[in-house]
This record gives sequence, C-alpha cells and structure tokens, in this order.
Amino acid sequence: MAVHKQQVLVSRSKLHAVIGGGGLAGSLLALVLAKRGYRVTVLEKRSDLRGKDAPGGRSINLALSERGMYALGNVGLAEKALKQTIPMRGRLIHNTDGSTNFLPYSRHPHEFIRSVSRPGLNRLLLEEASNHPNIKLFFECSVVEVDQQEKTIVVQDAQGTLSKRSFDLLFGADGAGSAIRKSLGLESADVFSSEMLEHSYKELEMPSLENGDFAMSPEALHIWPRGTYMLIALPNLNRSFTCTLFLPNDGAPGFNQLTDADTLRAFFNDQFADAVRLLPSLEHDFFSNPTGSLGTIRCSSWTTSGHSLLLGDAAHAIVPFFGQGMNCAFEDVSVLSEMMDQTQEIDWPSLMGAFESSRIPNTNAIADMALENYIEMRDLVADEGFRLRRRVALELENRFPKQFKPRYSLVSFERVPYKVVQETGRNQSEILLTLCQDVTDFEHVDWTLAEQLVSRLPSLDGEAH
Repeated sequence: MAVHKQQVLVSRSKLHAVIGGGGLAGSLLALVLAKRGYRVTVLEKRSDLRGKDAPGGRSINLALSERGMYALGNVGLAEKALKQTIPMRGRLIHNTDGSTNFLPYSRHPHEFIRSVSRPGLNRLLLEEASNHPNIKLFFECSVVEVDQQEKTIVVQDAQGTLSKRSFDLLFGADGAGSAIRKSLGLESADVFSSEMLEHSYKELEMPSLENGDFAMSPEALHIWPRGTYMLIALPNLNRSFTCTLFLPNDGAPGFNQLTDADTLRAFFNDQFADAVRLLPSLEHDFFSNPTGSLGTIRCSSWTTSGHSLLLGDAAHAIVPFFGQGMNCAFEDVSVLSEMMDQTQEIDWPSLMGAFESSRIPNTNAIADMALENYIEMRDLVADEGFRLRRRVALELENRFPKQFKPRYSLVSFERVPYKVVQETGRNQSEILLTLCQDVTDFEHVDWTLAEQLVSRLPSLDGEAH
C-alpha cells in the first residue's frame, strides 16, 4: 500500500491522466488537469466534430446556467461561451386555444438561463484543449478494456487495431453508456441502476422566417404543455428553433400511434396548431430523426483502486427537464478542481473517495428534481394554481430575500448544493400550498401568515460549494 501511495503522490507534471470521452465533461476536465501540469490524453470514440456539422436528431439544445458558467470561467472560457448563447428569460406557455402566458424565471433581470448548442460548446472546449501543450486528443478511439492492477487500457481505433496505453489516473467521462464504467466493474446490481422513462423524444426543426427573423420570441423557452406530453422549443444563433416532442412510447397519444404522415399531421394540427405552421419539414424530421430514450443512471460507487474515477453522465445521467445535465457534469469538474486546490500534494485515493462522497448525494438530488420537473413542465405550468404559487414564490423572495429563494432559482442561478436545494424546496412547497389553499387571487394571499411561515426557514446566506 505504501508503494501505491507513493506512486500517486509523485509530481503532477509527471502524472499521466487518461480521460475516456471528449465530450463536454471530458474536454473541460482535460483543461483543468492540463493547467495544473498533468499530461493528459483524451480518447473519444466519435470522429472529431470540429469543422463539421454535428448529426441532427439527438442534441436537445442545452440550457447553460450559473453552475456551468462558473466551471467555464475557471478555465477562462466564460466570455467565449457567452457569445454562443441566447438568453431565455422565462417560459412562454402555448395553450391549446392559441393563447400564451409568459412565466419569468426570476424577478431579477440578470437571472436567466441561456440556450446553447451542444456541439458548438463542445467544439469550443476541444479547440482550447487542442491548443494546450499538455493535452493530446485522439478521435475514433474506443476503450475496450481496463486493467486496474497494471494501470493499462486497451484501445481500438477506427481501423479496428488494438493498442495498449498506460495511465497513472483514469477518468471515465464517456457518457451514459460508459465503456469505462463497465470495464471497472461498476455496473453490478449493488452499485448501479438504470431507470428508463416510458417516454421518449423526437427532435424537429423550426427554421427562421423568409426575412431571416426568428419565427417566435427568441428570449424564452417555449412550452406546449399537454398533460402527459409536451413540445418545447429553444432558440439557436442562426435564428431557428430546435423543437423537441416528448411523448409516451405507447398510449393515446404515443409514438406507437404516429406511424404515418396523415396521423402525425392530424395530431400536430389538433395539439400544436400555432407551431405546426412553422414546421415545414415536420414529416421529414419526425420520420428521419431517431427517437431518443430518456433515463436516469445512478451509481453508488464512482471510483476504484484509488486511481480511476467516473464523472458526468457516466456516473449520473439524468433526464433533461431541469436543464442541469451539462451544468451538473461541469460542476463535477469544478468541485474536483476546488478539492485539488486544497492541498499541495494530492493523495488521489483519498481525494477520489472524498469527491465521490460529496457528489453522490447531490447528483441523486438533481436526478430526483429533474424527474419532478418533467411533470411540472408538461402539466402544471398550464394550471392556474401552479401559476399562482409561482407568482407568490417570487413575491416571497422579494419580501424575504434571506429566507426565501424559489427552488428553480437556487438550482439555476446559485451554486447551492443540490441536496440542500431539494430539502429547501420541500419546505417551500409546504409553505406555498398553505398560503394558496382556497385562494384563487394573488390579492387575497395572507402575507402576515406568510411572514410567520417564512421566518421558520433557515437563512440561505453562505450556502455554496
């Protein structure tokens, strides 16, 4: 054991870190390690997406919020990333009768989320990584096997040729279907679970108008909530929108029923009449793009042997309904970075264990909240009671800013640990239900009672990573 510890305490400039996965989390982690003097090899199974169009159909535009911006700022990329984003200041709800309602994300004008292209942001990170002398990028390279004792991996290239590489540290950032997770033995029933939703998604394109303008307001996340399903739309820099239909796999309606152009068109005309006229390639997109699955992956162990660690979707894939998948993965990297900075000589086995213990409760919490938010987005946002509670929540924040900040704000505009947000949200929900019980008008809310209830909440000051 003493020999092993000596191996992981050698000068960081001599340590070789191998990262499986060159996606968002993997490329960000490469920059964090390289800037600290580590030699970094990134192995990505896909081809190099720089300079080429990403394949459509599975992207789901990302919502960049405070946790993600903080992590990008740590590697000096916040300003460049911002240039690729479009502000979304709230949800614009499209009702079946054609009317709309705007629900702001915050009462503060500086608090909003940003629509960003997944491949565009990935290109930015890869370009930065390719310019760093400590980083080597390899594409179309798949990890086949990991030998933890020998600290080697077997890699297969695009021609099928196998080669062996050694490492001092191994990071699995290779997504929900992680080959590294499987090779490390972290998919046994006692440490791993995969829970798939009975819903899937289909991506559709809403192009810009003939005059080149946006077809709808660009500064909103558009939602067509329909109870058990929904359509959403996020703006792109080229003034198009990426639309995503979330629908049960089976049912009425369900993907199993939408099998021909006539049925599809009738469904959209009935449920999304104001959107369908803006989707000229509806049939083509629907029947050409893949149907994406939705699920939650949880692992109770992210590290093995003191030198291998999972992070990002490989450790905790979540459904996209809180816009936190990327932000959570980026936060993994920023938390790991902060833990590395807390000591001169890093004891990697201890650090990996501490990181795992710190992050697992928080990633489980955001996984739960993301599932809850699906119900909110597809159903509750169209409910008058929900809208009243949301308005009351923003007013409570205005009156009692030290005790009350809505759960969505704590997740998206703060870096309060997800577990704390989850617990705080439960307390807030009870208060809102009490204040809005038998109340149909904002003017009739009992603010004296509100002050009494909110005064029992702990102060939110100082709750950060």
